[in-house]
Amino acid sequence: MRIFDNLKPLALTGLLLLVALLRGHEAQAQSPEVLIVAGGCFWCVESDFESVPGVTGAVSGYTGGTSDNPTYKQVSKGGTGHYEAVQIFFDPAQVSRETLLGQFFRSIDPTDAGGQFCDRGNSYRSAIFVSNMEEKALVEQVKAQAQADLEQAIVTPTLQATPFYPAEAYHQDYHKGTKLVFTRFGPKRQSEAYKRYRKACGRDARVKQLWGNSAPFADQH
Repeated sequence: MRIFDNLKPLALTGLLLLVALLRGHEAQAQSPEVLIVAGGCFWCVESDFESVPGVTGAVSGYTGGTSDNPTYKQVSKGGTGHYEAVQIFFDPAQVSRETLLGQFFRSIDPTDAGGQFCDRGNSYRSAIFVSNMEEKALVEQVKAQAQADLEQAIVTPTLQATPFYPAEAYHQDYHKGTKLVFTRFGPKRQSEAYKRYRKACGRDARVKQLWGNSAPFADQH
């Protein structure tokens, strides 16, 4: 009986350690890291990165400006300083920040300082937003490699993160939407309207022209 009595505390200690490990794993899974980028139309950036294994979510929104709680109309009109941007939530155990940054550069035209593809103006410029020097150093490292691969100057800036404001609900997951909308192509479901817009804007054609087979998303649409 004494042997079993001695085993009870050991078993209890082991159980407590197991619970602590499970809670630690759960907490890590519930706290994904965030990458904020601007790459022109946020519908497209959101669509691209939601397809990446390890990305747990993507939110379209506005950042980089001075106006609080801006609307799409205000941002697209100009004067707010905001970019159309996307918060990318990811599990670093499945995909690294470095990998996502590499994919980002190869999913845009980083040589264009005036917008992206058919979308022109300040709100459609590309940028990467960072919160600390470590993130900035990593961005510059990945950018240097992308520039060497592209053999052209990359003008996408690295900017200090500012408050991020989620876009209106109808912008979220637009590429999956089933609502009927009126477009220049006639009435279309949102998902179909998105595909028509993306093709007409020339996004994938330009990305493939720049990056060739290293463009990660160009053949998905």
